[in-house]
Amino acid sequence: MFGTDAVRDAVRRGAVVLVLLARDGAPGQVGKLERLLSHGSTPLRRTGTRAELGAALGTPPVTAVGVTHEGLATRLLEELDAEADPRAGEPRATEDDATYAG
Repeated sequence: MFGTDAVRDAVRRGAVVLVLLARDGAPGQVGKLERLLSHGSTPLRRTGTRAELGAALGTPPVTAVGVTHEGLATRLLEELDAEADPRAGEPRATEDDATYAG
């Protein structure tokens, strides 16, 4: 689901397992979600622009996306957290590639 109002409603119902917020979202809308999420355990990540989030969903630009599928949320968290921490997921050394080639 997407859009700040829809995501806020879903968070209140406990239907969301991850919230993605656009980095360029309107401060008032973003603030409402951040305050709501600060009282619970639903993770929040800021990523992309409104246009990028919308394009990923095939919609016009959106500020908030609520992820309801646990498996997808887990994968997105792994990817976003690895992107945020360059030390995570370091690639193997080049010489290791020959070892694994068989």
